[in-house]
Amino acid sequence: MIYLLKFGASFLLPPGIFIVAFLVMAVLMWRKRERNYAKVLAGITIIFYLLSTGWVSEWLLGSLESRYEPPSEVTGDAVIMLGGGATSDTTDVDGLGNLGGSAANRLLTAARLQKKLDVPIILSGGQVYADSGREAQIAKRMLLSLGIPEDKIMIEDQSLNTKQNAQFVHKLLNEKGYSKPILVTSAFHMERSVLNFHKENMDVVPYPSDYMVNKKQVFHYNKLAPSAGALCGNYTFLQEWLGILVAKIVK
Repeated sequence: MIYLLKFGASFLLPPGIFIVAFLVMAVLMWRKRERNYAKVLAGITIIFYLLSTGWVSEWLLGSLESRYEPPSEVTGDAVIMLGGGATSDTTDVDGLGNLGGSAANRLLTAARLQKKLDVPIILSGGQVYADSGREAQIAKRMLLSLGIPEDKIMIEDQSLNTKQNAQFVHKLLNEKGYSKPILVTSAFHMERSVLNFHKENMDVVPYPSDYMVNKKQVFHYNKLAPSAGALCGNYTFLQEWLGILVAKIVK
């Protein structure tokens, strides 16, 4: 009964309420013999509905996250952590600015790899927008708070996208003489990241983190309920594929 109530409630909240409204509009248009418009609206509504379901979101995101597996025995001479969003003026334990959820998950993985391998961490990420945080600087403060020695932390805080991450980190790696870096980023973001680093003639050891879906997916009818989270997940998938396409086409 609980799951049934959750399923029904999903159609009373966005985006479910809009799907219901669009379908009602399509039916009314059909009755008024505006059938071509009704078909177009119904088609758009069905696509919107599917993109709002966890069933589609998990399937698509899973296809990205499964491209690379964390190596069982990882070795390298440096850990690269890519930024993934930050706030600039929110209060933290020891200062201002917080990493976003994806970036925080990446940070935990990078910190654990540093402790395991005793290699430097390179934090890559600048201030993308005027009201966002300078990601590498915030990440450094957090690593210091977690006990990572300052001499094991390097920052690159000028990059604004994945392409610039690769370009600026490549320069830093050459300056420091590192040749076998471990790349840490979200699992859904790894393929695009590897492509951009390869374009800079860098061989990296992919170490995905921040998984959003299970490897073994179990179907339940509530995964057919529309939700803003699922819509966001599908947006992430489409954004990544656009980035992958650009990375393959643009020199």
